[in-house]
Amino acid sequence: MDTALRILLLDDDTFMLELLTEMLDGLGYTNVRAESDARAALAALPEFAPDLLICDLSMPEMDGIEYLRAAAEANFEGSVVLLSGMDSGILRAAEMLALAQGLTILGACSKPVPRVALADLLERAVRQRQNRDENGAGMRSRPAAHGNSK
Repeated sequence: MDTALRILLLDDDTFMLELLTEMLDGLGYTNVRAESDARAALAALPEFAPDLLICDLSMPEMDGIEYLRAAAEANFEGSVVLLSGMDSGILRAAEMLALAQGLTILGACSKPVPRVALADLLERAVRQRQNRDENGAGMRSRPAAHGNSK
């Protein structure tokens, strides 16, 4: 396990941010930044340079789809996990939109994400980072096989 993975959490629900942070800590991932505001999370991208973004879809002011579009425009090169309390059809549609923006989507999960699914997604994020590092900095990696992780 590579605990140096930089993880950015974005969810307007502070309880969900705390829950995810605790789950990540329990899995050995402590390099975590949690944001409840999409604009603050967008500003964090260049300075924090996350390897993994775990993003809620339903947020006020700037929803997850708008955030992901802005992240893609900012050349975000990390991997993305989508979270939502919405039905699976909406998750799949959001996943397809994010892929169309050129983002690397590892999965789309219903809230709350089970610990075992989160652990699997984290392992995939580590592999994506290793592939990105091997292929050279500055190149956006191709999306890995993806699916609805539950």
